[in-house]
Parts: sequence; structure tokens; C-alpha cells
Amino acid sequence: MGRAADDLTRQTGLGMLFHMKTTLILPDHLVRQLKHRAAEQGATLSAVVAEALRRGLAESAPADLAPLPSHRMGAALVDVSDRDALFRAMEER
Repeated sequence: MGRAADDLTRQTGLGMLFHMKTTLILPDHLVRQLKHRAAEQGATLSAVVAEALRRGLAESAPADLAPLPSHRMGAALVDVSDRDALFRAMEER
């Protein structure tokens, strides 16, 4: 093999570091929609699928949780750092 073939092999190997080839089983109607969109955009099917996945994952990212309400419960009835007092309080109930 010549230098050009070695360069191509090297480039292909590097590309595999950043891309993963996999097989997905998708419903026929979904594949048709994806192919139609790819044709409309002049993009590859892979690019359209990747963009759809990126958007879908971004939408489902958990939002910041709302803070939970707090309530005044009065003074503590037992010092939880005092093990014996804690056991006595639990036995009294």
C-alpha cells in the first residue's frame, strides 16, 4: 500500500474516535419522516437523527427543582445529639 492508503487509514481511525456507528430499529413512518426532512435540508440522515436526538435530550433535561416549603415546628423536644435522651423519647411514645 502506498502513502495515500496509509493516510486514509489514519484519518478513518481518528474519525472513529469521535463517532460511533450503531444500528437503531425505528418505526417505518418515523424513518420516512427523517428521510423527508434530510432531503428538505440537504443533510444526511445521520445529521438529521443526531439533531433530533440532541433537541429531544435537551428538552427532557431536568429543570431546577422548586424549593420545598418550610414550616415552623416549634422548639425541638429532644436533643438528637444526646443518644440516651433520644432513646428515652422514642421509648415514651
